[in-house]
Amino acid sequence: MLLCGPSGSGKSLVAARSGLPVLRLDDFYKEGDDPTLPLVAGSSDIDWDHPASWDADAAVEAIARLCATGSTSVPVYDIARSARTGEDTLHIDRTPLFVAEGVFAAEIVGRCRELGVLADALCLTRGAVTTFRRRFLRDLKEGRKSVPFLLRRGWRLMRAERSIVTRQVALGAHPCDRDEALDRLAAAAAGRQVQARTAA
Repeated sequence: MLLCGPSGSGKSLVAARSGLPVLRLDDFYKEGDDPTLPLVAGSSDIDWDHPASWDADAAVEAIARLCATGSTSVPVYDIARSARTGEDTLHIDRTPLFVAEGVFAAEIVGRCRELGVLADALCLTRGAVTTFRRRFLRDLKEGRKSVPFLLRRGWRLMRAERSIVTRQVALGAHPCDRDEALDRLAAAAAGRQVQARTAA
């Protein structure tokens, strides 16, 4: 199950509440000294919201290995330091389903489908103002970046939220609110399908 949505939309909370094993795709961000990192247009800020700031190949490889063997090594990423600080191993044992959640999960919907490992792809939508507030408070609490950077990023993402959701849906993710996402996750875990509802 791929779970995407704008930063601050509640992906981690939904993934945790699903009761399924969780692969954190945000741990596959590139490191801050990577020369391929994109910049925000007209700025010296790294654009951490651009798919090019993320290692899609490594994420797909980890998903494929989890599906094939039930375990995979994953990087431990420190967002405040923009660096990988170690490595961990995720085990899902015999669980037939797990959630791979992250801002860029929609970017790999097609590749996971081609590999035959995709159960469903969901895009959480909460509304631009709600996600702005949730994102800013979370990032401030966790000390992810400086306050000026968080404000610049938050304003930019709030204005772009509709286009972010549109892109993720175009890539194959189903738009839904938190309750529908939890329903679809529970149904998939039970081997059922649920009737799609219109996202709020």
